Amino acid sequence: MAEYSALSLLKNALSGNRDWRPAWRKAEPKPAYDVVIVGGGGHGLATAYYLAREHGIARVAVLEKGWLGSGNIGRNTTIVRSNYLLPESIRFYDFSVKLWENLSHALNYNVMFSQRGILNLAHSPAQADEYIRRGNAMRHGGGDAVWLTRHEIARRVPGIDFSPRARFPVVGGLLQPRAGTARHDAVAWGYARAADRLGVDIVENCEVTGFLREGDRITGVATTRGDIRAGKVALAVAGSTSRLMRMAGIERFPIESHVLQAFVTEAVKPYVDCVVTFGGGHLYMSQSDKGGLVFGGDLDGYNSYAQRGNLPLVKEVMSEMVAMFPATARLRLLRSWGGVMDMSMDGSPIITRGPLPGMYLNCGWCYGGFKATPASGFSFAWTIAKDEPHPINAPFTLSRFERGAVIDEKGQGPTPKLH
Repeated sequence: MAEYSALSLLKNALSGNRDWRPAWRKAEPKPAYDVVIVGGGGHGLATAYYLAREHGIARVAVLEKGWLGSGNIGRNTTIVRSNYLLPESIRFYDFSVKLWENLSHALNYNVMFSQRGILNLAHSPAQADEYIRRGNAMRHGGGDAVWLTRHEIARRVPGIDFSPRARFPVVGGLLQPRAGTARHDAVAWGYARAADRLGVDIVENCEVTGFLREGDRITGVATTRGDIRAGKVALAVAGSTSRLMRMAGIERFPIESHVLQAFVTEAVKPYVDCVVTFGGGHLYMSQSDKGGLVFGGDLDGYNSYAQRGNLPLVKEVMSEMVAMFPATARLRLLRSWGGVMDMSMDGSPIITRGPLPGMYLNCGWCYGGFKATPASGFSFAWTIAKDEPHPINAPFTLSRFERGAVIDEKGQGPTPKLH
């Protein structure tokens, strides 16, 4: 694979763009690998890349049941942030932001990471106190946070309803300047191309139908393209985690699958230059490079493996968006889509060795999977290669649910759909 550069761009422009090579090989599955990663989304591809780059393990296959990028990596709202409260989360997600800042250079692929900032609006003094506490925790943990007054927000985001009749008056907001957005499919393509260059096989249209075992030990997978043996099998399949665990004979697992919808409007002139979240409900919005307003809200509330949602949630999200930005009421909606969220019992991820020998788990990302992609892949690769966690993912074990050492950011208790 040639390096992408200004010179290669000029050369191909002069040749009519006829000499570009495929970004990655259409690999055929081999009979055996050192590591098989099930799931060709951002986390699976990132894990493969870091296994090869950081640990020299290149006999790796990434198995994707559809086409690359057909899962949640292509079905999210592209937000990258680390504005968390608890120390375990701050360390993990801030490490991820640092990887994001150099990711395009590391992959030789423009993932369009834009550090435009994220602003959490507060609508009451109590909510302002909560956000200020979170901002202080972020700064104590080495992150960045700035408190903005109502007047500073009005100057920065004039589209918000600041009228005396506003249903949800804004009293201030917490800004994380280093947060932002990235191009979701470019992240998948960039990691796929970089992993392929290091010798990783990316096998599309290859669905796992079962596990190969010797006693309790997982020794490979059965797929629609034949059996594949492996020294280690790693699962990074988001909302399909519970289905694969049942294939392995594990019926009880601390994950629920829920639908999360997202939306994009028609393109408008520059309207908002940062990510904004609504403190009076569950809504987050930013403006894409094409001009559309990209936004999403809460889960549909019921268990599902479908990549589509229902109309009551659409109505709820739209009403919140119009309450925050009244001018958006006249915009036309271009499209909506759904991702399948693997909601953990405490709202925090699971990156650990699995309950069976030879199995490794990366799941429980709830709403946070996209922004975690680099740190997730880095720490999961470390865990697979060394059979022990990296310090940043050491708290995110399965055993924390048995020990009661939960990492409950929202304080909602063991109710997955509330996280």
